[in-house]
Amino acid sequence: MLTRRRWLGATAGTGLFHIVPRRVLGGPGYQPPSEQVQVALVGAGGRGRQVLRSILQEPDVRVIAVADPAAEYSLQDFYYRDVGGRQPTARLIDEHYAASSSCRSYVDFRDMLASLPELDAVLCATPDHLHAFVSAHCLLAGKHVYCEKPLTHNIAEARYLSRLARQVGLATQMGNQGHATEGMRLTCEWIWAGAIGQPTRVEAWVGGHRWNPTLTGRPPESASPPDGLDWDLWLGPRDGYGFSSAYFPVAWRDFWAFGNSNIGDFGCHDLDAACWALDLQSPEYIEFHPAGPCNDSIGPHGCLGYFVFPPTDRRGPIEITWYDGGLKPRRPAGWPAGKPLPGRGVLFHGTEGCLYCGGAGGRPELIRGPKDWEPPAPSLPRVPSHLRDWLDAMRTNHAPGSNFQYGAQLSEIALLGALSLRTRKPIRWDGSGGKAVGLPEADRIIDEPVREGWQLPPLPDA
Repeated sequence: MLTRRRWLGATAGTGLFHIVPRRVLGGPGYQPPSEQVQVALVGAGGRGRQVLRSILQEPDVRVIAVADPAAEYSLQDFYYRDVGGRQPTARLIDEHYAASSSCRSYVDFRDMLASLPELDAVLCATPDHLHAFVSAHCLLAGKHVYCEKPLTHNIAEARYLSRLARQVGLATQMGNQGHATEGMRLTCEWIWAGAIGQPTRVEAWVGGHRWNPTLTGRPPESASPPDGLDWDLWLGPRDGYGFSSAYFPVAWRDFWAFGNSNIGDFGCHDLDAACWALDLQSPEYIEFHPAGPCNDSIGPHGCLGYFVFPPTDRRGPIEITWYDGGLKPRRPAGWPAGKPLPGRGVLFHGTEGCLYCGGAGGRPELIRGPKDWEPPAPSLPRVPSHLRDWLDAMRTNHAPGSNFQYGAQLSEIALLGALSLRTRKPIRWDGSGGKAVGLPEADRIIDEPVREGWQLPPLPDA
């Protein structure tokens, strides 16, 4: 029987709570920020500006720079209903501080790093295919890094960033904001306290959609990008792609070259509760099936996928079923009659019950459970917000909840779903070796080729 005491005792020191020694947060010669943290934003699109607006509310932060290959563009046709680019974002920052042209703007973030040694930290909100490159250079420049999810575009990059972050000893956080919520903590605590007995399987679902619903492959491309956009810089490590409005702005996530479809977009949000509560490491089997057109260029409208995680000394095997694009599981026994499942959520099934929680850190509801079961007292530390957790880690003896070690593992699980979609085959995964067993064509997706000049920097101990 999985009891709270047995679970908490068994997981002490395993990294489940993401607490590490102070040396992990302070590399050689590192000094924590003083009264005010100097921050820059890399990637001033819709999501980047959302994160920016949140961090501007923190009293001990000063945003001093923004870098983006695009000068200015409209986001009115997308749900952001905003503008993007370095110019309007610099104006937004100056307006917040009631300053005149004090925020510095850059086309290339590397020029920013060279020009502003006083920077303490960087927010990375670029498209996924640039996450690893930007984060690595910032960490090696001695900057704390907050990077949007998924942490990287491929599995080799995720493992690289995990190792690099551990070596340089700076505060890192992946942007799966639900990880900081009360609902996420309650879900973990209830499961550890035996709310459903021994966990056996999980079902997670999210709506999601294609940004380009009518395309069935790579779009027509142009050699002439819009004025004010450095397309070559936006492409970064990708070679041979002309400009298309199907890629920029926002809609790039449909295409394997830049994003990883819905599982890459939402997996780090909606598999987070399962990953934390069940201490999921490498799955041994992954099988995903597309719903709608899917080929070497473009991801599907939706998908149905399966993960199998082997047993550990703390629990039995776990099966996870993933649904997106409007697909959902059936309602579990005990679900209120006539009530549809929400558009997004997670169901935890166990030997003695079923628990529902909202997607991306929503609060739990016990659908069925052991007789006379009562919620436990809180056992996990609470944090004010995901960004605040990262900012506080720059000065204190804790690692942020979704630090790059945890974020890399969660991202790898999501990326394995994308790997099965891209190869259109089931994956038997060798987690220790980072290989799809008997599937050599997967190698170029696990560790993608990049353009000359865009290789990841060597690790410090390499």
